[in-house]
Amino acid sequence: MRSIFPSLLFFLSLFSCSTPENNPPYFNSVTGSFPIDSLGLTLIHEHMLVDFVGADSVSPERYDQEEVIAKVLPYLLEVKKYGVKTIFDCTPSYLAKDPILLQKLSEQSGIRIVTNTGFYGAVGGKHLPEFVFTESAEQLADRWISEFEDGIDDTGIKPGFIKISVNEETPLREVDEKLVRAAGITHQKTGLKIASHTGTWATASQEVAILQEMGISPSAFVWVHAQAEDDFQNYLRAAELGVWISLDGIGWGVEEYVDRLFFAKQNGILKHVLISHDAGWYDPAKPGGGDFQPFTNIFEKLIPALKAKGFVDSDFEMLLIENPKRAFGLN
Repeated sequence: MRSIFPSLLFFLSLFSCSTPENNPPYFNSVTGSFPIDSLGLTLIHEHMLVDFVGADSVSPERYDQEEVIAKVLPYLLEVKKYGVKTIFDCTPSYLAKDPILLQKLSEQSGIRIVTNTGFYGAVGGKHLPEFVFTESAEQLADRWISEFEDGIDDTGIKPGFIKISVNEETPLREVDEKLVRAAGITHQKTGLKIASHTGTWATASQEVAILQEMGISPSAFVWVHAQAEDDFQNYLRAAELGVWISLDGIGWGVEEYVDRLFFAKQNGILKHVLISHDAGWYDPAKPGGGDFQPFTNIFEKLIPALKAKGFVDSDFEMLLIENPKRAFGLN
């Protein structure tokens, strides 16, 4: 195994040997539940398969699982060489979330994969089934709670977090507010954390306010795609509340993330930051699944760039090991 910084393998070995007492925090993966201390080096926002055709047309018949595995598996084995132990797959329902496919990829790669529950409201609701517009937040939450308790569909595979998305509007659209409330109810019943595809703080702060009204700590909320925020002072505001700031498009570029992470380090808020690539994306609409984006920019480009700015091993351990563990543990 290639080490990305000298102390990483030792750090991981401590986790694998830990034996916490009496109901330790845990996480759900597609191959079962494990103590959160075994999460290890984690990428918290990636995609194996995504189908953007829309909720009214998405179907498992649009792709062949074995073809997807043949395309995706080499990329998982590639990033495994950097010590990655767990990957969160952020493809939600009605965008081709396929827990069995993820289970096969996990078993063949040796990387634990975490899937989700929830619905995706962005793109004007294109990826929402019709019942989302008529059911209440409580009814939607019942669906997601059932997946946590009984498994997704008939797979027995349980989600490890809630994935929703909202449109960038002020005020939030009615259906987007309902999705946030449904996620809040689900969190209250299950402990699952809420990762919301958002963008700017103007939108994320509205979501946080709804959760606070429900008596939910902002620490249950992951501000997905926070790299869209141009006012870095809003990172400080989010961190002060306890929100998780997810900088998760590193598969598509590095420079803008160096600036944001340097700001976070200089201002003492790295402990509130999560990083990932938002990479992968086998697309059934494209020949051969299209161009699959590797999961390696963090290790090959971002870490060297940050080291040149004064980052040290403990910073990377915090971003890639400690923060995911603190953000996503269940009790």
